[in-house]
Amino acid sequence: MQPQDCIRTVTSNVSTVRMSYIRKMRGQGRSPLKINVMDSATGFIGGFLTILILVVLAHYSSFPWLMAPFGASCVLAFAAWQAPLSQPRNIIGGHFVSTLVGLVIYHLFGDQPWTLALGVGVAIASMMLTKTTHPPAGADPLVVILDGNTWIFLLSPVLLGSIVIVLMALIVNNLRKERQYPTYWV
Repeated sequence: MQPQDCIRTVTSNVSTVRMSYIRKMRGQGRSPLKINVMDSATGFIGGFLTILILVVLAHYSSFPWLMAPFGASCVLAFAAWQAPLSQPRNIIGGHFVSTLVGLVIYHLFGDQPWTLALGVGVAIASMMLTKTTHPPAGADPLVVILDGNTWIFLLSPVLLGSIVIVLMALIVNNLRKERQYPTYWV
C-alpha cells in the first residue's frame, strides 16, 4: 500500500468515526415523558410542603435547614420517585458524601477556582463509588466552598434537611395507591 493510500484510508476512517460520533447527538426521537395531572399535583404538593417545612424549621430554630440543591432533590423525590437516583439512600447519602467532599477540599485547599472543579469531580466519583449518586448533590461542593461553610453544615442543613425530604417523600408519595416509595432503602 502506498503512503498516499494509507493517508486516504486513515482520513476516511477518521471521517467515519467523526460522523458516527456526531450522529449520536441527534437523539432517538421524542421525549418519553408523559403529561399526568395527578403526578403534577403530587409534585406540587410534595415540593411545596417539603420546602415550606424546611423554611419554617429554619425560621424557628438556630439551624439552617435549607440549601438550593434541595429544590432539585424535591423534583426527583416527587416527580421521579421510582428512579434509582431518587431513593432515600441516594438523597441522604448523596448529599452527605458530596458535602463531606466539599468540606474536606475547602478546609484543605481553600476557595480557589480549581478547588470548585475538584470538589464537583471528586463528589461525582465518590457518589458513584458509594452507590449514592444523586444529581442535585453534585452542587453541594460548590455551595460549601463558595460560602466557606464549617463542618456543622454537614449536620444542618445537609443531613437534617435531606432526612426531611425523604420523610416527606414517604408521606406524600405513598398517599397515592399507584405509587410506592421507596423502591429500596439500601
